[in-house]
Parts: sequence; C-alpha cells; structure tokens
Amino acid sequence: MTSTDHRPRRMSPEERRQALIDSALELFGRNGPDRLTMEDVAAHAEVSRALVYRYFSNIEEIRVAALRAAVDDLVARLSRQRDGDLLSQLQETLEEFVSFAEERAAGYIALLRNGSVIATSETAALVDEARHAVVDQVLARLEVATPSPFLLLTLRCWVAACEGAVLTWLQERTLGRESLVPWLSGQLVGMIGATADHDPEVAVILPLLEPGSAQPSSA
Repeated sequence: MTSTDHRPRRMSPEERRQALIDSALELFGRNGPDRLTMEDVAAHAEVSRALVYRYFSNIEEIRVAALRAAVDDLVARLSRQRDGDLLSQLQETLEEFVSFAEERAAGYIALLRNGSVIATSETAALVDEARHAVVDQVLARLEVATPSPFLLLTLRCWVAACEGAVLTWLQERTLGRESLVPWLSGQLVGMIGATADHDPEVAVILPLLEPGSAQPSSA
C-alpha cells in the first residue's frame, strides 16, 4: 500500500510568488485589501512570514501585485469571444463584470469607495487600466476603431456609472442580479441615444444596439 504524502510540493520561485498572490486575492475577496497583512498571507499560504518577505518587501507590494493579477483576469474575461447580437454580447460582458465584482466584493468595495486607505498612484493606474479595458471592449464589439470625442466621453461616463452602481449594489443588494445587468445595458443604450442627438457618427451606432440587430460589418 502507498501512503499519501500531505507535505506541500516543492515550488519554483515563480510558482511560489504566484501562490502568494493567489492567497492575497482570495483574502481580498473575503476581508478587503485594506485589512490585509503579511501575516495573513503567510497563514493562508501555509508558509512562514520570512518566506513572504523573500518575495515582497511590504504589504503594499502584495496589494499591487494582487490587483495586477485581478485586472489581468478581468480583461481576459471581458475579451472572451461572444455570439449573438450586440446587445446580447453587451449583457454577457456585463455579467462577467458583475461576477468579477461579486467574487472580490470586499476588495472591490475597499478599492473604490471614497477615501480608500489603499489608494495609491499605482493602484489608481491599475483601476484606470480596467476602466479603459471596458471601454475598449465596447468599441471593439461596435467595430469602431476611431471613436468620436462624444462617443468616447459617453462610454467613459457609462463605465463610471456602472462602477458606482455595482459598488452600491454590492453594499445594499436592493436589486436582484437578474434586474441589475439589463438595467446597466439599458443605461448605455439610453446614453448613446442622448449622444446621437449631438453626433451623427453616434446616431449610426444606435440601431446596432437594438435586440436582434445585425452585427457591424468588418468589410
């Protein structure tokens, strides 16, 4: 008979660093990054605190590394190939965004609420990167390579509205998720409709967001 060895397997430096980041990410979602300590990461990863310090100089470095991983995960989710009309694609993309926020609720709330104690220039840059990724995904699905200033402003305002709405939703849960996502996609359609009155280029896009509409042609 063979016995099961429960000792942790030996990891390469890259694997060990990633394991520590994964531990921090899980703790982000559970307790929030503002309450994270080096001791927490060590305990969750089942390693010594000295080993954590071998890879990260302080807790701020872990926060930034974990947020970097989270942003990469979000961008990958948003970039997935989707089928159906543009409105369906938009709603599926929003589902991914809401799922991402739910999985990391404590971290999402801690990072985006006013007066966040973990806000730094590095974390702000990563949050902005995530916002730009959402805008880029909408533009890619609309097949708009060079957006007009009006369209770009509209999308950025919509992303800010989504961000704030999801933040409030996570804290209060006054709506069901099945109501939240269609409402958020409807917000974009409404905002593009308002912008279309001021920009002929945006007016061309509006019909593409109707249910069952054909996708824009790449030709």
